[in-house]
This record gives sequence, structure tokens and C-alpha cells, in this order.
Amino acid sequence: MTAEHASSRLPQPPESSEYKTFSGRLDIRVMRSLVPFLWRDNGFELRARVVGAVALLILALLANVYVPLVYKGAVDALTPKGADILLVLPIALIVGYGLLRFTATASSEIRDALFAKVTQRAVRRVATRVFRHLHNLSLRYHLDRQTGGLSRAIERGMKGIEFTLAFMLFSIIPTILEIIVVCGILWVLYDFWFASVTFVTISTYIFFTLWVTEWRLHFRREMNARDQEANTRAIDSLLNFETVKYFGNEGHEGNRYDNAMSRYETAAVRNKTSLSLLNVGQAVIISGGLIAVMSMAGRGVVSGALTVGDFVLVMTYLIQLYTPLDFLGYVYREVKQSLTDMEVLFNLMQVEPEIQDRPGAGDLNIAGGEVAFENVSFGYNADRPILKDVSFRVPAGHKVAIVGPSGAGKSTISRLLFRFYDVDAGRITIDGQDVRDVTQDSLRRATGIVPQDTVLFNDTIHYNIAYGCPGAPEADIEAASKLAAIHDFIVSTPQGYGTRVGERGLKLSGGEKQRVAIARTMLKKPAILIFDEATSALDSHTEKEIQAALSQVARDHTTLVIAHRLSTVVDADEIIVLEDGRIVERGTHGGLLEKGGQYAAMWARQQEAAQLRDTLVQDLGDALATQELASEGLTDENLKKI
Repeated sequence: MTAEHASSRLPQPPESSEYKTFSGRLDIRVMRSLVPFLWRDNGFELRARVVGAVALLILALLANVYVPLVYKGAVDALTPKGADILLVLPIALIVGYGLLRFTATASSEIRDALFAKVTQRAVRRVATRVFRHLHNLSLRYHLDRQTGGLSRAIERGMKGIEFTLAFMLFSIIPTILEIIVVCGILWVLYDFWFASVTFVTISTYIFFTLWVTEWRLHFRREMNARDQEANTRAIDSLLNFETVKYFGNEGHEGNRYDNAMSRYETAAVRNKTSLSLLNVGQAVIISGGLIAVMSMAGRGVVSGALTVGDFVLVMTYLIQLYTPLDFLGYVYREVKQSLTDMEVLFNLMQVEPEIQDRPGAGDLNIAGGEVAFENVSFGYNADRPILKDVSFRVPAGHKVAIVGPSGAGKSTISRLLFRFYDVDAGRITIDGQDVRDVTQDSLRRATGIVPQDTVLFNDTIHYNIAYGCPGAPEADIEAASKLAAIHDFIVSTPQGYGTRVGERGLKLSGGEKQRVAIARTMLKKPAILIFDEATSALDSHTEKEIQAALSQVARDHTTLVIAHRLSTVVDADEIIVLEDGRIVERGTHGGLLEKGGQYAAMWARQQEAAQLRDTLVQDLGDALATQELASEGLTDENLKKI
């Protein structure tokens, strides 16, 4: 019966989830994209394996074609031609039959074993190339993508390559060749009608199978779309596990997932019902063909025109052809789907990175690390500008802070400095070199950041800190941990630096995660440091310790501090106040307070909130004080917006 796999296809994010209409030209284009991974880019060993596999394919095909012929000879030799005729055991034919069957089976198995390395090497190289390409794509692409859909699309593309190579090369092509050869043999040995009935039966079978399979595709598409919907909802919900818990929406999430699975259930039932219809139709066609050919061969035997061996030969050929055709619907659909999945994968590799190194771009040469923004304007969308004609300079070895309300464009400055985006107008320079004229790799090697939202790899603390400089000596890793005030915590845990942090670092507190991020950046030893509210998740005691350490480190570095808490930037050489994407004030802490402008107002509000908190802590304790402040709307998040 026709095999059925519940695989489904996810699209290339962020494109539509619908299947693309296939054409022969598209099939050829996808296969052409795969060829370099099979031959052109392979070395001698893999090319030799390809040649050997094709040779074994031909050998197995010839053996399969000759098996019925030898079988006919053996049957005729064992069929008595008269009552008094003494039979002789046809040893040579029997041995030959066994050897041919063995040759066909062994050739196929050795062929698969020989070609396995070629297939897996192609899968590995494509997967690695896609993985590297994804890391080269712009931040804008990754902000738009759906992680669940992208992961499933890559997974299916890899399986598609493996399936297509196995079935297209070693199933479909050999079956087509065998049909042609067998029809030719029947025509030569018998007459036109044996060949024509066989050909018509097989052609009808193939036409019916492909027609019904095409009709069934819309059921399959619906099932795949519902599968994607359920999968995306499940991953999105699990990634936001804490948010679900905060709002007590476990039931809501369960109902959303169940609704998606209910739609998948309906589509899957329709898909299975249509599959049964396909199987019944195939059985009718095969049975009709067998009856017709058996009747013709039987009449020939009765009339004496054919022998029993001829009858067996015809039946063996037909059964031998029909067996692989039983899976035609499955193979056709899966190969077509695999080509679709491969097209998604290869199209993904055709996505051009938004940010690319210019031709001839050289490495960034750090003389002192001076950073300059010169009349910079930028917006994530053309109709919503974020930065408007912003100019400032961070002299080498100096510390400049950028403050302002949420949405003013502070974090955008760090993204532009890392060249996650290119400016719309103006330019950004480091030691006089436009960041667009140097390689991204050298730019990011020279720049380190401790982000406000720290996400860690699901690995050990050691791995996450060492990520700042893979292969760094243990002494340097411990020194960076001590500088970030996390070494004592690490050694106090049972596994020490081998402690696993969980997915996205969820096993650590916010302060612990941020200290790991600080240690990671310190280990990198960049010339330019960016602190995007680097101590926002720390308690006041630890914050003072790390601020002292960061101040010491910043003496030898060009430092840009993006801050919400103004108390953390009072020692900055210059403080820049952003509002609505423009610089509204700039100066030292003391100078800005004397000016009595926006910075002074922000400082006054934060000081009042800090004094209120200190008073409440003395009277109520830290936990109750936090609750009381929250009831007044003075949460840490709201304080950041002041």
C-alpha cells in the first residue's frame, strides 16, 4: 500500500506558508543547486563513490531484468513435455537464478552503503553553509523571523536532500528504465499486445496516482499549515514560559494550542481518507492489468504457443514492476515536497545580508579608540525616524554617558556602532575610520558590550564566560569573573564553573546573568566598551562593587554608557541627554545640574524616589518596601523611564 509520512513543510520566514506552484523548470533549478554538493565541490574519494554507486545501480538493474529470464528457463526445464520423458534438474539455471537475485540485492545494499557518505556529506555541507549564512544575515531579518518556522524549514530541507537523493537516483530513475526495458523484452519475445497492455496498465497507474496525489495536495497543505501553526504556538509559548506564569495564563495557552491541534486533526483525517481512496484505485488498476496479461498468457499456454515458463516470465516481470509502483504516490509526493523544502533552503541561502563589507574593506586600526557620531540620522522604518542629526564625540580613553527617557534612541546608538544597521545619513567613525569602510569582524572584535537584556547559552557558566574569548586561559577567565564580582558565587555552587545555566540562562537570577555578561565582555578585552544599563539587575551593594570595577576598567578604554539610573554616570566625562532622537542637553553632571534643565529634573525625580525607597526600607524592610513602591507605580522599570 502507499506509504504515508506525516512530514510537513514550513516556509522560509518571513514569506507565506503556502506551497509554491511547482514546475519542471523549478525542479531542475533546485536539483542544479544540489549538484555542486554532489560532484563539483567533492574530492576524489566522494566522486569515486558516486561513480561506484552508479555502476552498482546499473548492475542491479541488469540483474533484475535477467532474473525472470533465468526463472523461465528453470521452469521450462522442470515442466514435463510428455508422460514418459525423464526430467533433468537444471542446476546451472537454479544456481544462476540464485546468483542473480543475490547480485541484485547485494548491489543495491552496497550501492546504498557506498553512497551514504556522499549523501551525508552533502547534508552536512548544506547545513553548515545555511547555519553560517543565517549568522551573516542582518539583525532586521532575525527580528522578523519566526524561530519555530525557521528551525522546521531547515530541518525539512535537510531531510529533503537525503530523501531526494535516495529515491530520485535509486528508485524513480531505475524503475523508469526497468519499465522501458521490460516492455521492450515483452515485445521482442512475444508480441505487441503483451508490451502494450503492460505499458497501458503502468501508464494508467502512474497517471491515476499522480492525478489523485495532486488532488490530495490541498489536504496535505492544510494539514501542514495547521501543524506549523501548532508548532509555532507551542514554541512561542514555551519561550515565554515566565510571562505565561506571571499572568496565570496556562489554561489560555493550553486552549490556543488545543484549537490549533483540533484544526490539524480535521485536516489529518481528510488527508488519511483521501489516501485510502488512492490505495483502492491503485489496487483496481493493478488487478485489471494482471487479469488481462494473465488471460493472454494463459490462452497462449493452452494453445501451445507459450510454455509455462513464458507464463511465469510475464507474471514475474509484472509483479517486479508493480512492487516499486506501489509506493509511487508516496514517492512522488515526498520527492515533490522534498524539492519544495530544498527550494526553501536554497532560497534562504540566496537572501542577501543587509549589512555587508564593502569591496576591499580592511581591518579597523585602533590608535586610541576615539568614537565619533557625525550628523547621524537613522530610522528602522522610513516613516519613523529614531535618531535625528545626532553628533557627539567620545575621545580615546574617555567615558561618555547617554541618558534620556525610553524610546529616545539610546540603545539604537549601540546597534549602529556595532553596525547591525547602517545610518541613513551622516557617518560613524572610530579613530577617523568610517565603520562602513572596515570589516565587520574587526569592528566587533574591537568593541564589547554588556547589554541590558542578557541572554546566555544553554551551557555551563565556564562556557558562557569563555565565549568572550574562546580558548582563553583559566586564569584569565577567573580574573574576569572576579572583576565582575561573580567568582565567589560560582565557586560556592556544587559544580562551580561547570554549573549549567539553563535555556537562555533561566537558572540564574537577573543579577547573576548580568555579572556573567560583564565577565564575558571583560575577557574579550575590547578597546571600546559599551554598557547598556549594565548593572540594572543588581542589588545596590553589588552594583557599587561592579561600578567601581567598571570605572577602573574604563580608565584605559573608550567607554560609552547608556544609562537609566543617573547615579551610575555622575563620573562621566560628558553626559548627553537624548529626547525624541535629538540631543537636548550635554555637559558634566555638575554642569547639567547647575543649568537646571531636563537632566536636573530627571535627577531630582530619581533622587526623590531613592530617598523614598531608603525610608521605606528602614521602616518596612526591603521586600515590603518594594511592594509599597510598586503600589505607587515606582517599579524599577518605571524608574528607568523617568
